Amino acid sequence: MNTDTTRAGDGTTSAAAPHGTPDNIPGADLPRPAGKTFFGQPRMLANLFSVELWERFSFYGMQGIVLLYMYFATTEGGLGIDQSTAAGIVGAYGGAVYLFAILGGWVADRLLGSERTMFVSGVLIMAGHISLALLPAVSGLAIGLILIAVGSGGLKATITNLVGSLYERRDPRRDAGFSIFYMGVNIGGLTGPLLTGLAQQTWGFHLGFGLAAIGMAFGLTQYALGRRRLPGEVHHVPNPLPRSQYGRWIGVAAAALAVVAAAVLTGVLDAGNLADVVVVVTVLAAVALFVLLLTSAKVDDDERSRVRSFIPMFIGSAAFWALFQQQFTVITIYSDTRLDRSLGDWTMPISWVQSFNPLFIILLAPVFAVLWTRLGDRQPSTPAKFGLGIVLMGSAFLIFLPMVGVSSVPVLWAALILLVATLGELLVSPVGLSLSTRLAPRAYPVLMVSLFYLSVALGTALSGSLAGYYSEQSEAAYFGALGAVTIVIGAGLLVLSPWIRRRMRGVR
Repeated sequence: MNTDTTRAGDGTTSAAAPHGTPDNIPGADLPRPAGKTFFGQPRMLANLFSVELWERFSFYGMQGIVLLYMYFATTEGGLGIDQSTAAGIVGAYGGAVYLFAILGGWVADRLLGSERTMFVSGVLIMAGHISLALLPAVSGLAIGLILIAVGSGGLKATITNLVGSLYERRDPRRDAGFSIFYMGVNIGGLTGPLLTGLAQQTWGFHLGFGLAAIGMAFGLTQYALGRRRLPGEVHHVPNPLPRSQYGRWIGVAAAALAVVAAAVLTGVLDAGNLADVVVVVTVLAAVALFVLLLTSAKVDDDERSRVRSFIPMFIGSAAFWALFQQQFTVITIYSDTRLDRSLGDWTMPISWVQSFNPLFIILLAPVFAVLWTRLGDRQPSTPAKFGLGIVLMGSAFLIFLPMVGVSSVPVLWAALILLVATLGELLVSPVGLSLSTRLAPRAYPVLMVSLFYLSVALGTALSGSLAGYYSEQSEAAYFGALGAVTIVIGAGLLVLSPWIRRRMRGVR
């Protein structure tokens, strides 16, 4: 399951890097007070564990049924939106989450601090789910998705930093604590689609969305009761925006909103091209960041070389997520129209297929952790892991091909496809954001991490754009072409791996 953010395989495992504990805050590097523990970890880890579990429960629970809600006929409780358009909206929404993560990081660093940004983001997420549950028609969909995208981006940018704040930098419990935290992420990602999908199939879409809202409300309530016990530095704004600059930034925000509103009113931006617009915006933002990092006088030769080494990794990451995130677009449609989900007289909810990925993460992540530990310095380099993971992702799409023309595909075949995709995820996602923090120039740690988020945003938006070319009649060409191109990109990274490693200048 993606990046998300925030799962062991979300690609967001090091979000603390740009918002880490500042060196100039008194007590930032002192041991935390002793007291009650949570599996031997600081007690507040239980609070953050629960918040992330319920946030992922609501996020993936909603995402498991929202595409169906869009394209199901109104007689089936849906909105009757064209299937390709609906898939594009889901891709654009997913890409926007990662774009808003960059905005959330800026707000945390300059306006509110990590803790308050995270809490406000959680409230926005809950409000978005309530909108989907209670507001009718397309207006409720639009308001709900915008609120959830902004909120999820803000939470994604901050909660990992809150976990990191529970430990001093040299605390040997840190890695174990993050492992426990990410298990909560996967539990939420596993159970969300199961319960909301069952609710949707039994009682309708709006109750499914309501269940997601209840989950987020539960997580926020228990967090609010203990938020004051977090370390003091997370309530601190690391780099406060001077009041003299408030007017300028308010003007920038107002101008951006005016441009979007004008584009919508004139028809330049509509539901049909939303994913394509997000792709273009993301590419332009990524090019701008690369140019800034490569031309800045604050970046020395070694750092500039490391930035160059990240360019093929950026392309590879975007290619990976363009296929992987199709579990929320094409694979959801495939699960609805092509899978035999019948078990006797009972039919498995469509969204349950999306729970295969977090289940495999829970089962396989410890295996990979043990494998890398035992291999030590003999384990593949990061570029090689990226290449192998991308090849596996492309191979997963080729596994669709034997079922082309089969009228009713077994559910276990989809499970096999997602198993191979998950193996690729475990090679790409956990190391991607971590790598961006290690390659980052000292003067621009936030921008380098933003580049990784942009690669995920680009891939996620592409998953929506590409979904417009899928149909049952085009399955062989669609899965075959995308799988083959992705394998070529992965193989190219493997070939370039020695070149990339040399330019990483000491970073493995």
